Amino acid sequence: MTARRQFLQTCAAAALPGLVSHAAETTKPFSFILLGDLHYDSLAHHDLKWLQEHHAGDLSQIQNYSRLTAEVMPGMFAAVKQRIASLRDSAAPPAFVLQVGDLVEGLCGNVELAVTQNREAVAFVAQQELGVPFLFTKGNHDVTGDGAKEAFDEVLLPFMASEAKQLDAAASNTQANHLVTFGEAQFTFFDAYDKASLEWLEAVAAKRTARHLFVIIHPPVVPYGARATWHLYAGERTKAQRAKLLDVLGRQEAMVLGGHLHKFSALTRLAGGKRFTQLAVSSVVSTLNQKPKAELHGIGCYNGDQVNLEPKHSPETADLRRELYATEQKQVTAFEYADAAGYAVVTVDGERVGASVHAGSRSEVFQNVTLSV
Repeated sequence: MTARRQFLQTCAAAALPGLVSHAAETTKPFSFILLGDLHYDSLAHHDLKWLQEHHAGDLSQIQNYSRLTAEVMPGMFAAVKQRIASLRDSAAPPAFVLQVGDLVEGLCGNVELAVTQNREAVAFVAQQELGVPFLFTKGNHDVTGDGAKEAFDEVLLPFMASEAKQLDAAASNTQANHLVTFGEAQFTFFDAYDKASLEWLEAVAAKRTARHLFVIIHPPVVPYGARATWHLYAGERTKAQRAKLLDVLGRQEAMVLGGHLHKFSALTRLAGGKRFTQLAVSSVVSTLNQKPKAELHGIGCYNGDQVNLEPKHSPETADLRRELYATEQKQVTAFEYADAAGYAVVTVDGERVGASVHAGSRSEVFQNVTLSV
């Protein structure tokens, strides 16, 4: 039996009850569609000579994302549009779509091609006629490659602003760090690639007036899965920033929404004398009818054996990642995971916030998660 299979079977047997909510208080409930990484792409968006010289290892990835963009993404958005329509007459009608970063693949090679990629991505979203605003945060691929940062400022940032202001005329989104208020919730869009973001988040949290605080950050805050060093402020030099971020999130009992790892995960972590939750989704869908794989349920699974989920990933750092989990697991009180891509429907209903998670374009729910603490 492989280490990965043994880990899956062992932790499944040790599964404990998941996230627990307080009693809900119904006050103007609403919902929104949560999308993970998309990586909109086309081979025509790339200077292949530049790519070969600077990022040759990414060519196969770009070829795959370009294929998925053409063959699968339209069907995925059709399913999202259908779900939006089905929710319109529900007790919690949909208010917007929220995407957690890496809207585009990047790595174009120059400003002109990066601008083209961004404009085509924005046009694609508009052509779907979702009927609700499309909110999103900055991902690393959105600003990766020559010309990518300039193209983000020229195309994606204005799109980000116009969509946010449809929902909240006072939205503070002249930069990637911005705040959107809707109903009894505030949505803070955190730029993980700006050194000033943590100070900005602290200021926003200090002035919080809404019942719920969502923090949308592309990379995870709390590690999960095999790639345990891919979370925000993971380095030795950023320990103080990580401690401060965790403290803010915990004291605010925030709900963190993100992606980056292309997996599903939901967890609860102690911090700041309280606790916060984190939900991660991926929308890099390989086939519309896909099913979840490698499902993990319960805090018994939150340990160093998660490195076995991707045994070929950086084997030289396996011990380091195990050590990280040995420390982190003392603070994690609930955990769910799956190798799955699709979308989620998040519902805000009084005190209760929950998410129903779908694999691919499937209408059935494979995981229900409570985000409010």
